[in-house]
Formats: sequence, structure tokens, C-alpha cells
Amino acid sequence: MLIFGHKYIESPKFIKISTIEEISKTSPKDIILLEKLKEPFDIAKHCYENSLAWAINANSISEAIYANSLNASYIIADFNLAKELQEIANEYLWDAKILTPIKSEDELVGVAKAGIDGVIFE
Repeated sequence: MLIFGHKYIESPKFIKISTIEEISKTSPKDIILLEKLKEPFDIAKHCYENSLAWAINANSISEAIYANSLNASYIIADFNLAKELQEIANEYLWDAKILTPIKSEDELVGVAKAGIDGVIFE
């Protein structure tokens, strides 16, 4: 299970960006975070073409499908959507990892039992 944002576990930072120009202000260790996948998918395509690690806060299955097709490293979704996405990701052998946000360590076991790839502490 992947764990991001825990105080005792070192992990890359997710950096929210809204323009391609903002990418130059991130560290190579950072993961570019898009709040939405907007057509024409210019930022996602830029990340894909330049082999950059990126993530999306997905709000739907279709958004996650597009993100995976554009080589997203991580797809972040609320717990219920993450469970659905994980089943799809497993079926189609997605490279993208499914993450769900959690607020406390108490939620970790439930996420693990649901088979979701990982968590990101809010």
C-alpha cells in the first residue's frame, strides 16, 4: 500500500498547478497535481510527452479513464469512487495507482481492506 503525506513516512509532494508554466517552479521530486482534467488536456499531454509524474483529482470514471490513457501516475478519488476505479484499474491493468484521501490513521485499515492502491493524508 502506498502512503503519501504521513508525518513519519517520506514521500514526494503533490503540487497543484493550473498552467504549464507553473511546472517549471516544481522540483523533479514533486508530483504535479491537476484539480481537473480539462480538454484539450494540454497540461496532461505536456506531462505525458515529457515523462513527468502527475496526478489528478478525479470526479468520475470517465475522467480517470482519460487520465490513465495520458499516463497519469496517480488518480485520486474519494473512497467510494476509488473503490470503483480500483476494480477497473485491476481489470484493465492500469499503470496509474488509485489513491484516496484520508484524515486519520484510523482510516488506513478500511482502505487496505477495500484493496485500494494507497492513501494520501489530507
